[in-house]
This record gives sequence, structure tokens and C-alpha cells, in this order.
Amino acid sequence: MMRGDDPVPLPDGRNLLTLEDAARHIQKLPKAEQQREHWQTATSILIGAAEGRDFLLHARIAMLRAINHGRQPPEQPPRRKAAKAFTIIH
Repeated sequence: MMRGDDPVPLPDGRNLLTLEDAARHIQKLPKAEQQREHWQTATSILIGAAEGRDFLLHARIAMLRAINHGRQPPEQPPRRKAAKAFTIIH
């Protein structure tokens, strides 16, 4: 989540580019939402990454998981493979 890495997309179309952006996003949430387990985990990992005790990738993953908590992935139609042509030999 540092400049140059993949940003964390928000549902409103904005992106979190830095650890500071992520921290500000969490601070803007209602207090009750901040106390939920997935946001507490993200906060803890963000602090660890800022202090150099954790990886930036872990912070990115924690933010993505917290932002998308409770959302279902979009329904996708089942994939169908084309049948292979076989020749029966007697």
C-alpha cells in the first residue's frame, strides 16, 4: 500500500494508496464499526506495518478483507467445457 504498489480499492471508487490513507479511512468509520473484529485486525496489522514489524502485503490483505467483510462475490455462471471428440475403435 505504499506508492507504486497496488492500491486498495474502496466501494465508492476511491483508492487507498498509503498506510496513512488506510488509517484515515478507519478513523472516519463510526466507532461501533471500528470495534468490529475485522477492523481491529486491520488496524493492528496496519500499525505493525507502519512500525516495520509486519509486511505491507499483510496490511493490504487485512484492509481488503475488512472492506469486503460480509459481501458475497458476484454470481458467475457455471463454466462449461467443450466436449472432446472421441473416435470409438472396435
